[in-house]
Amino acid sequence: MTAQAEFVALDLCVLTVSDTRTPDNDTSGDYLALSLGQAGHRLREKRIVRDDRYLIRAIVAQWIADPDVRGVLVTGGTGFTGRDSTPEAIRPLLDKEMPGFGEMFRMLSYDEIGTSTMQSRAFAGLSNDTFVFCLPGSTSACRTAWEKLIRAQLDATTRPCNLAGLLPRLHER
Repeated sequence: MTAQAEFVALDLCVLTVSDTRTPDNDTSGDYLALSLGQAGHRLREKRIVRDDRYLIRAIVAQWIADPDVRGVLVTGGTGFTGRDSTPEAIRPLLDKEMPGFGEMFRMLSYDEIGTSTMQSRAFAGLSNDTFVFCLPGSTSACRTAWEKLIRAQLDATTRPCNLAGLLPRLHER
């Protein structure tokens, strides 16, 4: 019989990508920050940045360079409008993509919003041993991603396996 893993609190950052959100109306970023805290993790930093691929990339690059930051949650900028540039900003930083995240997110979203889920370019990956999740800007989409995918995978007690449990092995070569 194998020993049950214990919960490990992780330092996580939240970035809201938006040309219109402010600290007073950032419901998606606030939801993620509150939820990760309720799950037992620590909010390392929360920021809002306008939808500019170079500003987005600079902030996330700074966070992934910090060895204490184990995850980054980005909300916004994953659609198809001319201003949506989160995938273009973040993908160059990734060492490995996690295709299953985007696939699962869109599958779960289909039950909530139907074929509109095709417009989501939500994705996730690993960058400098930091998990990066890029979500749509709606609070409902953030709730779906957090409650149905991310929370369990950042919990070392989730069986049969979880992302948190991989953290000690990410440096294997």
